[in-house]
Formats: sequence, C-alpha cells, structure tokens
Amino acid sequence: MGEPTGRTGTTGPDAATVRTLLDRYGRTYARDAGIRLRNTPVPLYRLLVLSVLLSARIRADTAVAAARALFDAGLGDARRMAESPWQRRVDALGAGGYRRYDERTATRLGDGAELLLRRYRGDLRRLREESDVGDRLRLFPGIGPTGVDIFLREIQGVWPEVAPYLDRRARDGARRLGLPTSTRALAGLVAEEDLPRLAAGLVRAALDAKVVEDVRAATAES
Repeated sequence: MGEPTGRTGTTGPDAATVRTLLDRYGRTYARDAGIRLRNTPVPLYRLLVLSVLLSARIRADTAVAAARALFDAGLGDARRMAESPWQRRVDALGAGGYRRYDERTATRLGDGAELLLRRYRGDLRRLREESDVGDRLRLFPGIGPTGVDIFLREIQGVWPEVAPYLDRRARDGARRLGLPTSTRALAGLVAEEDLPRLAAGLVRAALDAKVVEDVRAATAES
C-alpha cells in the first residue's frame, strides 16, 4: 500500500500529516456556523458576520454559537440585521454565549450591515470586484487584520483569486505540526478545493496543543 497523499501525486510524511489533519480537524469555521459558502449575497454576508465575531478575544466555539444564534433569530442577511432593534441583536448574541462583547458587537453588526447596504447594495460580490479586497473589508466595524485573515482563509474556496491564503496563524500551526511554513509548500500538499479546510485545521493546531498531539499520534499509527 502506498503512502498517504495530499495533492494528487504528493507522498511522504508531510502529506500524511496533512491528511490526518484534514480528516480530524479540517472543518471550516463557516461550516461549523451552518454557513454553506457560495458566491451569493447571504452566505457571503454571514461569513462577514462570523469574521466579526471570531475577531474578538473569545473562544472560537462561542463565536460560532453566537453566529448560529443570530442566524436562527432571523438576522442572517444585511437588510434584516440593519433593520433589527439593537436589543434584539444583543439578546441573540447573549443566547449564543457571546456576553462579554455583546453590546459593542451588536452596534458594530448594525453599523456594518448599513454600510454594506449603502456602499455595496448588500452584496459583497461588489466588493470583490474592487482592488485591495483586504483593505475594503477593514472598512466594516469589527474587521481588523485578524478579521480580514479569517474571511480570506474561509472564502478562498469561493474566491480563488485570493488563494492560496495561509496567514501567519495558519503557518504557525504548520510549524507546530512540523510541516513546511511557506504558503507555496503548504498549498502544494492539498488540492485547491481543500485549501479552506487546510487553513482551518492549521489554525486549530496553532490554538490548541492537543490538536497537535492528536494529529501526530494518529499519523504515527496510520
């Protein structure tokens, strides 16, 4: 039996590590939040909301739960978010466990939705058509450099022009796993459609030493 592969034709210990990482931790944060990413206004907006929530100094699972709570409350598109009462946003965030930053974030989400409607008619595909996508994303309240990284890591499977996007945190996860730390080398280990999953798995490795331990142990046993 041949060695595990990443990208077609790629073999060796790095490819085996990546395959284990994808199998065990290659869930995108968008998927965890119930977002089926497509190049259409609603899922793109929901990813923007998730990026705002994940940007705070709060556990990722709490941010994901808060995103789900917002969407379940009917606040999954820009117009409904902009038109919603501030308290409704606060309550939804609280229901998702996002209490430390709920009031400030509720304001940011309302302001960001209004900006999206005013500048891009509620459609982030119009932002995609502009140059300097990262700089444009930072116009939205709550989206700083970290939020830009989150959004672009997740969207690269839908907006291939930004791929491969493996930011500093993803590369730190690669280093902890003993993988190459250059974007080009890492991207060469997977098929293009798996880049968002690779990025998410690497970020989990960067944030949690137990992920690193588990991937190493499982790879050694395979």
